Amino acid sequence: MSAPNYGLIATFNTAAEIYHAAEKVRDAGYKNWDCITPCPVHGLDGAMGLRRSIVPRISLVGGIMGFCTGMSLIWWTGAVDYPIIVGGKPFFSPMFAFPVSYELTILFTAFATIIGMLVVNGLPMHHHPVLKYEHIVRGLDDKFFVVIEARDPRYNLANTKALLEQAGGVDIQELEA
Repeated sequence: MSAPNYGLIATFNTAAEIYHAAEKVRDAGYKNWDCITPCPVHGLDGAMGLRRSIVPRISLVGGIMGFCTGMSLIWWTGAVDYPIIVGGKPFFSPMFAFPVSYELTILFTAFATIIGMLVVNGLPMHHHPVLKYEHIVRGLDDKFFVVIEARDPRYNLANTKALLEQAGGVDIQELEA
């Protein structure tokens, strides 16, 4: 019994080739696919049709929560838990709470960013079917790959392979799941 098919992988030799191939795959309507490159390719996210990440918004929420936590902590300790008037100063002043709030803003933002990135990217992923491809290490050196997953609604082995060939892909192979 053969292993189930994860999808197709096609090899490209240059950044320009994978950029144009990404545009063709995007225009063909595929949704579950990715590009593997040894270096950043300027504009590839746009060619793939990717939207802006939500991680910055998650970071902002974390920062706001940290700031509010710092202000609330100082207010609670100074005005409710242990109210002492020292030298005629008020029970709570944002000026005195700012250092604590500032530090908690940075801390909560860092935690929110890391957790948000892990959740959005589906990490930790200890194994991925693409790693079974025998030439995947070339994607760390000098080759570029496009992977189209079989779970994509538009995936059809013959049509998808023809699209990758038309886009300039070479050494197109099936990946087992």
